[in-house]
Amino acid sequence: MHGGRVAVVGGSVAGCAAALAATRAGADEVVVYERAAGRLEDRGVGLAVHDDRYAEMEAAGYIDADIPWVRLTHRPWVVRDGEERAGRTVGAVPFPFRSYNWGSLWQELRARIPASVTYHQGAVVERVLSEPDGATLRFADGSEERFDLVVGADGYRSVVRAATHAATVPVYAGYLAWRGALPAELLPGPDTAWPEEAATSVGFPGGHLMAYRIPGRGGRGVSANWVFYAAPPAAAGLTLEDPTSLPPGAVPQELIAGHTEVIEKYFPPFWQEVIRRTPEAETQVQPIYDLIVPHFGEDRLVLVGDAAAVARPHAGGGAVKALQDASVLERSLRSAATWDEAVATYDAERTPSGRAAVELARRLGRAQVQRTPDWPAMDPDAIDAWWREAADGGRGFGGQAMPGPRR
Repeated sequence: MHGGRVAVVGGSVAGCAAALAATRAGADEVVVYERAAGRLEDRGVGLAVHDDRYAEMEAAGYIDADIPWVRLTHRPWVVRDGEERAGRTVGAVPFPFRSYNWGSLWQELRARIPASVTYHQGAVVERVLSEPDGATLRFADGSEERFDLVVGADGYRSVVRAATHAATVPVYAGYLAWRGALPAELLPGPDTAWPEEAATSVGFPGGHLMAYRIPGRGGRGVSANWVFYAAPPAAAGLTLEDPTSLPPGAVPQELIAGHTEVIEKYFPPFWQEVIRRTPEAETQVQPIYDLIVPHFGEDRLVLVGDAAAVARPHAGGGAVKALQDASVLERSLRSAATWDEAVATYDAERTPSGRAAVELARRLGRAQVQRTPDWPAMDPDAIDAWWREAADGGRGFGGQAMPGPRR
């Protein structure tokens, strides 16, 4: 179908991809409303895209080889050992991924949006009013705009999702992710301690750290991106039922103390030093949540990315899921004769995929954080068997395979 007005609430990776999808599908007008007023490209969080999912998204025209990336090939698991500065490797699994800097990926998608799309920053949508033949956005300044279709790309605290009949909210998983990025030139030596194509995991009771290289901001240089998963100590007194994150300066001292204790007790010296050298401004604490909505599409509302399904990061498919959502939305809008048909087609394909991604990520969270094995006792065969069971034989790791167009 062609024509009509489409609003995209949220202008990050998912929002830019959704705006591109609606434009390609022939919408007369596409308007993006991004709450943040600052520079989104300065967000330097790392992400990885499985080679197979990259091929799908390249064929769909959403990403290509011009976006800065780093090749990853394997994921060794290491534990602290007094004789090994970077840890003793107990096993490894294949890891055929490309790693990206979130800011660079956003910049590329933002640049692909045609000039005909209006992109508002600092635009706060406070409420979405769903109607039988469209939807109205109500803004913080009291103004309103009506559209034929509204795409919710506004993350895990989505106001678009709140307007649906089943306004699901994220549920705290019981543990946190500490994130940081360290410029590669600041890595401790020797250079051979950490192979360049390795996505290394440090195992310890009740969690693990995963680290891999990503392009630096703006594609300049390389940084070490690390994520450290563990439950917070009871003394931190955190109440995290309401979805939130903890930027630098907002992290309780009790939480920092618990974090430091784990690092000093269980991390090999090389990885201790990586974390110590990471500037505080380049770290954040992200509580882990689960979310899956009953429907990705309802009336004239559709949900993409984290607005629809929040999968724990362990499955390595968050950005891919957002890009796949956009690709299927484009196809659904192109092929449908009516808005209602387009929404129903999109919902039928993406809801099962989102549910599968969330379930796999929960399974991996249990295996790698909540019910960890005795890491030092593992060997290559044990790691291989453990991983096959945890990752459901690898099905869906790195993102669910996207089915071809329905005929």
